[in-house]
Amino acid sequence: MSEPKPPTPTIPTPGDAYKGWLFKWTNYIKGYQRRWFVLSNGLLSYYRCQAEMGHTCRGTINLATANIAVEDSCNFVISNGGAQTYHLKASSEIERQRWITALELAKAKAVRMQDESDDSADEFSAAPPATTQAAGSHPSEVQSTLRILGSKVEDLSTCNDLIVKHGSALQRSLSELEGLQVGTDMGEKIRQVTERATLFRITSNAMINACRDFLSIAQSHSKRWQKALQTEREQRIRLEETLEQLAKQHNHLERAFRGATVLPPSLSNPNLSIKSGVSGKGDASDEDDDNEFFDAMEDPTGFITVPADPKYHRRSGSNISGISNETGMDDQSYDELSLASNSESSPPLELELVRQRRTRIPDKPNYYLNLWSIMKNCIGKELSKIPMPVNFNEPLSMLQRLSEDLEYYELLDKAAKCQSSLEQMCYVAAFTVSSYSTTVHRTGKPFNPLLGETFELDRIRESGYRSLCEQVSHHPPAAAHHAFSEKGWTLRQEITLASKFRGKYLSIMPLGSIQCMFDRSNNHYSWKKVTTTVHNIIVGKLWIDQSGEIDVVNHKTGDRCHLKFAPYSYFSRDVPRKVMGVVTDKDGKAHYVLSGTWDEKMEFSRIMQSSKGENGTEGKQRTVYQTLKPKEIWRKNPLPEGAENMYYFSSLALTLNESEEGVAPTDSRRRPDQRLMEEGRWDEANAEKQRLEEKQRSTRRERERDAVKAAPTPEEGAHPDNYQALWFEKIHDSMSGETLHVYKGGYWDAKEQGSWEMCPDIF
Repeated sequence: MSEPKPPTPTIPTPGDAYKGWLFKWTNYIKGYQRRWFVLSNGLLSYYRCQAEMGHTCRGTINLATANIAVEDSCNFVISNGGAQTYHLKASSEIERQRWITALELAKAKAVRMQDESDDSADEFSAAPPATTQAAGSHPSEVQSTLRILGSKVEDLSTCNDLIVKHGSALQRSLSELEGLQVGTDMGEKIRQVTERATLFRITSNAMINACRDFLSIAQSHSKRWQKALQTEREQRIRLEETLEQLAKQHNHLERAFRGATVLPPSLSNPNLSIKSGVSGKGDASDEDDDNEFFDAMEDPTGFITVPADPKYHRRSGSNISGISNETGMDDQSYDELSLASNSESSPPLELELVRQRRTRIPDKPNYYLNLWSIMKNCIGKELSKIPMPVNFNEPLSMLQRLSEDLEYYELLDKAAKCQSSLEQMCYVAAFTVSSYSTTVHRTGKPFNPLLGETFELDRIRESGYRSLCEQVSHHPPAAAHHAFSEKGWTLRQEITLASKFRGKYLSIMPLGSIQCMFDRSNNHYSWKKVTTTVHNIIVGKLWIDQSGEIDVVNHKTGDRCHLKFAPYSYFSRDVPRKVMGVVTDKDGKAHYVLSGTWDEKMEFSRIMQSSKGENGTEGKQRTVYQTLKPKEIWRKNPLPEGAENMYYFSSLALTLNESEEGVAPTDSRRRPDQRLMEEGRWDEANAEKQRLEEKQRSTRRERERDAVKAAPTPEEGAHPDNYQALWFEKIHDSMSGETLHVYKGGYWDAKEQGSWEMCPDIF
């Protein structure tokens, strides 16, 4: 039987409860289910029905730490940082607005009450127990409360006596009435009243008994509470006395040390005292900053990191050399010394005009996707010739997405300045993670490049690097990428995508490798990409996850960094999108730990000591690394304003499809369907996309016929994708042992001369 819908309550004043029906998302099978929600005292609770309010609460969320977000006219989301998330839907936009207003008012009040309680707690903890009377004030307050409760129970007992007295009199009167000669109906009614009076007396007795039980329990526990409180207070007093003694001893030792280290005037140097860490007032704060410990982190990679012993932190000059011999560098060397040594050799700053890049593109239109119209256009066509509409795309090609890997090119610039190959490995590993930061909200599919399509990214003036991509194969689709920098590094990669549809999600496995070379050290690194998973393909909101493992290898020194991208799990307590890694040398000795998330930031810590720890959940013995304080090595740039309306493009992605003069006729910027989609003309873009795909098929058929005619035998040269790349050639890399397309040169000279006669007509 359906429950009656209560009248919609008005917006409550602070302190009142707000109740009503809302639809709550449960799962993909049941969808939204109707639940009864109650907002009271800064807590939002829900029940299956109103009858459950007295005994069964299905869930509660604290608004003081919650985030309230509106999705559309009726839907809104309440989340407290990942542990609890409620997807709710109101019956109308007006009802949703009432709930949002009530929630915001309740949240503001809860935050204010929490701040006030924190302030009062701070004031209480700051006040020292000066006298015995102050120390005993809290127990006296407890005794006062118990006395009040006892008096209330006595009042209730008195009321009970009165109820018994008057109830007995009432029963006697009713008995006398029952003895009179009256009708049967009257006697029956009198008996009913008597039964009700008896039940009333029984209920009163039960209430009194419950109150007595409560008083008894409170009295029995009060002594235990008083004893625990007194013990805590005594421990706090002892701790304060100990800290005061330590502070006096530290001050005394500091004065004695200064008096013992007075240098003669000929050897005095004001800078020496600063560098050696004995500079007077700056000591205490520096010590506190360096000895700041962090919580131990447990991860699925088979190791645990804990704070290193304080002896490994900043020491006097005599001890630093010992650490340097043991570990290769101290706490500061991997963040300051290498950059400081290279800053002297940096070229002088030259001012030159830099092109102003665009910061916006047209907003994404809200077109309705009619699946029936797509299916209607597929009738009678081969599966390989079915054109997918641009509704699933974003106005960038796969070549431009590859170029987005260079958004955090500064990491490679810093790596080129490193003197230590192990430190350089940390920056290269952070660069591999940073390339995934742009994918967290990018659920749109990039345009598949046409065979022979290119894309250049010339940032030589702004950032000191140039990049070129070319689609070198169509079956299987493969793209080659080459980038070089004036700062002394070269990046090249060849990526082929393989995908598998698994019902609810789509797995995209990038095949091929990425290589990075540094001119000064001749270090040669290589790694592969992890698997990208697109969830909720059929039903629900699309979201992307990265999972798998990456091994970054330095083929010159044998150094290695093993990175693990933890897959998202509803049941995991780890931070979502977590990445952990360890940098080891050729002998397998660990030197650095990297940790963070692929969508926000990465940190690295110097390992001072390692040991074997306890067995993990799977019975494997985990390694315990004692590390120094972590330092941030990379942080994601914030998205530009209004990015949610511009396909969640980053600042670099907004400029990739900007028209430029002098680019090759095969450049992705000249692709008409992609340009039309960016301008919001999606119907024209769909027609143009279909024309380009048909043109590519006809070009491929002509190439097949030419290959068959030119082949001396049917077996030779008749491969359907027998295409020679224009700017890349396939070689075998002896350093990494891999075969890939590498840049053979000539593009930038052709651009300077404006001679593009060799470029095919693909658009």
